[in-house]
Amino acid sequence: MATKSELIEAVSDAAGVSKADAERTLGAFFDHVVTATKGGEKVAWPGFGAFSTTQRAAREGRNPQTGAPVQIKASTAMKFSASSTLKQALNGQR
Repeated sequence: MATKSELIEAVSDAAGVSKADAERTLGAFFDHVVTATKGGEKVAWPGFGAFSTTQRAAREGRNPQTGAPVQIKASTAMKFSASSTLKQALNGQR
């Protein structure tokens, strides 16, 4: 797993910009993804994938230590769908 600093360094080197610029750019990207998806929009990057949200219904779960039932609240979760181009690259078909 790449840490935040490793990711910033890799982007900085690949783009030929300072680490501070790379960090601001990545931060702005992630902020935009959160803001847009929170508003119900889908954020797509052709050839990579799309970020969207999905709703999880309230449900009953179990406490793993005691086995007692617990209520889990409804929530919104982030979802990422890989593009077919990314899937092909990951599976060595490209």
